[in-house]
Amino acid sequence: MSVLHTKQLSSVLIANRGEIACRVMRTAKAMGLTTVAVHSATDCNARHVREADIAVNLGGSKASESYLQIDALIEAARASGAQAIHPGYGFLSENAGFARAVEAAGLVFLGPPASAIDAMGSKSAAKTLMEAAGVPLVPGYHGDAQDAATFREAAARIGYPVLLKATAGGGGKGMKVVERDEDLADALASAQREALSSFGDSRMLVEKYVLKPRHVEIQVFADQHGQCLYLNERDCSIQRRHQKVVEEAPAPGLTAQMRQAMGEAAVRAAQAIGYVGAGTVEFLLDARGEFFFMEMNTRLQVEHPVTEAITGLDLVAWQIRVAQGESLPISQAEVPLKGHAIEVRLYAEDPANDFLPATGTLALYRESAPGPGRRVDSGVTEGDEVSPFYDPMLGKLIAWGETREEARLRLLAMLDEFAIGGLRTNLAFLRRIIAHPAFADAELDTDFIPRYQQDLLPPPAELAETFWPLAAQAYLSTAPSRVRADDAHSPWSSVSGLRLGGHREATLNLVCGMHTRSVKLHVDPHHSVRLSGEHLEVEQDGVRRQMLAIRRADTLYLRWQGEMHAVHQLDPVAEADSSHAHQGGLSAPMNGSIVRVLVDVGEQVEIGTALVVLEAMKMEHSIRANTAGTVAALYCAEGEMVKEGTVLVELQTD
Repeated sequence: MSVLHTKQLSSVLIANRGEIACRVMRTAKAMGLTTVAVHSATDCNARHVREADIAVNLGGSKASESYLQIDALIEAARASGAQAIHPGYGFLSENAGFARAVEAAGLVFLGPPASAIDAMGSKSAAKTLMEAAGVPLVPGYHGDAQDAATFREAAARIGYPVLLKATAGGGGKGMKVVERDEDLADALASAQREALSSFGDSRMLVEKYVLKPRHVEIQVFADQHGQCLYLNERDCSIQRRHQKVVEEAPAPGLTAQMRQAMGEAAVRAAQAIGYVGAGTVEFLLDARGEFFFMEMNTRLQVEHPVTEAITGLDLVAWQIRVAQGESLPISQAEVPLKGHAIEVRLYAEDPANDFLPATGTLALYRESAPGPGRRVDSGVTEGDEVSPFYDPMLGKLIAWGETREEARLRLLAMLDEFAIGGLRTNLAFLRRIIAHPAFADAELDTDFIPRYQQDLLPPPAELAETFWPLAAQAYLSTAPSRVRADDAHSPWSSVSGLRLGGHREATLNLVCGMHTRSVKLHVDPHHSVRLSGEHLEVEQDGVRRQMLAIRRADTLYLRWQGEMHAVHQLDPVAEADSSHAHQGGLSAPMNGSIVRVLVDVGEQVEIGTALVVLEAMKMEHSIRANTAGTVAALYCAEGEMVKEGTVLVELQTD
């Protein structure tokens, strides 16, 4: 929006995927606009494609072959008749070249001017600008030279630990904490590869890694007439791998004076570069109340729903209206701040395995029930595939309340209602965060997860003996041939009194995770199990309990003590096949692409030696030796796509 636009829009192309594409479409349709989706070959049946009025196939699988192809996106807009392009977040949303190409094609870019992206979209340029404006900065190096020697010299001057960050993007991509000088070169190379893969730009900066800070950001919004507002702040301190997990607004404990000081600084920064549209200025806030500029994200943020919840505003609608030349509808004094909102990000990942992304089919996907103060922004439905090519976020749960505690308890209830099966997610991990006493007391900083790791990431517990007979009864009661799920009063909706094979007992061989158990069931007149919809009612000695129990094909998903467990009968053939699995091999923890093979056959390695680097969902993951030994065989090559479970390296122990 580098020139004044006054044209009334009637159609918009969303140059993105997943939940943000679905979210933008929701507002665009409500405003009467025709929506156009773009998709890769992998995403041809994705939810955002199904919900759009028009869809254009970009081809390819990786982002570099589809969502990062500027020419293909412009051509898709022309072919579909779209008048404007919304970049969403990630991908090309902070790419000045994309903004210029959209404008040059005679289309409206629903984002800031390319000049603002140049100035603020680059972390290095933004820090230089803030330094000139007198805004406090974290000590660091933001220069043009990108060689390892320059970064080593800068890190030595700053002092370890240091933080490497991609200048062209966010979301934790291309970000590494380095504790020692000897680790810097490898970390820099890895971060540069991640940045190039995610943003098409490998440039990095390095800065002092500040201990125990809070991450507080200001939402700004500007129109084409020089007016700019700050729409309060968000606290995004709870993070893992430098990626936000929980966000809330307003920031707990922030005074009105501090809100005004940070807000006015953010507005000055935006006005200094002629900013237009939605943007976020991020700060580190220390315990003494001092704040340091981090970066400005020249786009709509993932966490924008909590700002919408406390202000009652629709920021996507504002983006569209501002792009049409309208003025901001309110003044700074009129910006609402009502109640409190908390958001959590739901990821397909395994928290127990260093948050490795998970891929596969969503065999079960059930969202929380709608209601006052409840919102779910998602980009998937049951049956969808989660691929290794893109970010693993499935969606976001947002709860609002008159008070922070009301919002927290509402979010806990939403998390309890959510049900996912078929792949690993962070759902239970999120619940442990929101339920933690320290979170309830708003004891927030960026070290929250490491500090309470034992509480938030407990080791897998053995399933109690009482679990197995209940799982067996639930498995039988949900068997399609035995259950009248449509009539809770039918005698066929209960296991009690049911003669199985002519006998009042049954034996099931069950599998749940890595555990197997042979369970013999006896019908007990004092103990009944009845299926009521998708809940199992267990009554014993007059006491009734209820738990979620959902059957999908041959798998029962049973919620037990806060965790969803997948239960199925033992398959003797599959068990026999697994007994012949490759021994001594290190396998791929997820679907992905081999970017580096670091060892050769015959090489001696120690415990922890990096053997192979796997890229999945725009992040790099090192496969490391779990024992000292000799590399006996390599079963992968650089550039090769591999599936989860594929043996990559065979080690012979010394």
